[in-house]
Amino acid sequence: MEQTKALVKTIVKGIQEKKGSNIVVADLSAISGAVCRQFVVCQGNSPTQVEAIAESVGEVARKELDERPMRVVGLERALWVAMDYGDVMVHVFVPEMREYYDLEHLWADAPLTHVPDMD
Repeated sequence: MEQTKALVKTIVKGIQEKKGSNIVVADLSAISGAVCRQFVVCQGNSPTQVEAIAESVGEVARKELDERPMRVVGLERALWVAMDYGDVMVHVFVPEMREYYDLEHLWADAPLTHVPDMD
């Protein structure tokens, strides 16, 4: 569990380095049948920023923890990029897509942590 927490912290750092906003971490560890333990959702203002955030997350996780995603999808259009780190799933959206899919509210019984935006 400590490794998962460290990964989430590192992912948040990668998001913040590219000024990703509205970061929400959903703790799914107590939910049976959940696809992962932690779910990180954030947004960028444009496809270019979404791509930069995803690249930053990958780079910071690799450099600091030697972690690499098992799979990354969505980079070609960069409206919604999903990164699968096994115990942690990362979703980076443009605002319209995030609002439409509303992923963090799919897990109504999961505790949500809202990370304050960086200035």
